[in-house]
Order: sequence, then structure tokens, then C-alpha cells
Amino acid sequence: MTKRTADVSGPPAAVSAERVVARLHPHARRLFWPVVLLLVVCGATGYFAGTFPEAWQNMALLVGVGLIVFFGCFLPFLFWLTTRYTITSRRVILRRGFFVRVRQEVLHSRGYHVTVRTGWLQTLSRSGDVLIDTGQGQPIVLADVPSVSLVQRTLHDLIEEAQAPGEATDAAGSGPVLR
Repeated sequence: MTKRTADVSGPPAAVSAERVVARLHPHARRLFWPVVLLLVVCGATGYFAGTFPEAWQNMALLVGVGLIVFFGCFLPFLFWLTTRYTITSRRVILRRGFFVRVRQEVLHSRGYHVTVRTGWLQTLSRSGDVLIDTGQGQPIVLADVPSVSLVQRTLHDLIEEAQAPGEATDAAGSGPVLR
């Protein structure tokens, strides 16, 4: 009878655990107009509620206000909340949608081109659109990302790291060692 010994060497050293680098939502500037609408509707409701001579008119006002708040404030907030961009050490994940969920992933090891597009309003809030072109059809768009220049630099660093996996890193594992 032979005795079996367990392999204590563990997983290969070249395979490292995937770590989350950043979790992002679109810039909160998208919620500006829904918040303004909510304030205006609340003010108008407080002013006009109970002033109509018929009870059904007051009830119609409340139903109308409820619909405006639901479609003009609550749904935009939910769509903003359900759009998430996750950047990990191995890939970029885009999740969006409330009723129909869409998930797109791009691996850093495949290599891609990163383009940043900013409008004048996005420039004021230091946000922008990050276009990830994999060379296969339409680019993936991370729309209205906050701190867009930092996201672009991070993506470039992660692509370089994935393209040169045999490169030595410093003790903290944060960057290459220059020799």
C-alpha cells in the first residue's frame, strides 16, 4: 500500500487573484434635472394641493404628481444606479439596465485602444466618455465616467501589465521594478 501525499505547492505563482481596481457609476451630474424636477413638483404640489373646489380635482393633482415623480425622478435614479463600471486587474465589466440587464466584458490581455471623449459640460465636471475599441465592431462606451483621465491612465497601466506578465514587480506588487 502506498501512501499519498498532498501537493502543498498550491496554485502556480504566475496566476494571481483578480482584484477590483475601481467600481464606478456614471457621473452624478446626470441626476441634476430629476432633482430640480422633484423640487419644483413638491413646491407646486404644496401650493396647489387642496385649493381646487372639487375633490376629484385634488385627487387628479396627486395622481399626476405621482406619475411625474415616478417617471421623471425615480426611474432616472434607478437607471443611474443600475449602471455600473467595474475595472479589475484582468478585465473591464460594464453592467447596465433595469428591466433588461446587459453585461459586457473586455479582457486586458486581449489588448484594446482607449479613447476619451469629453464635451464642454463634462470638462467642467472632470468627467467624460471612455471608448474601448477592441477591433471587433462597435466600441464599448463607458458613458460619463467621473475622473476620466485617471480612469484612462489606469486602463493603460492595466493593459501594459497584462501584455507583459513576466515583468518583475516591486515588493508591494504595485509596479514594475526598474533595473
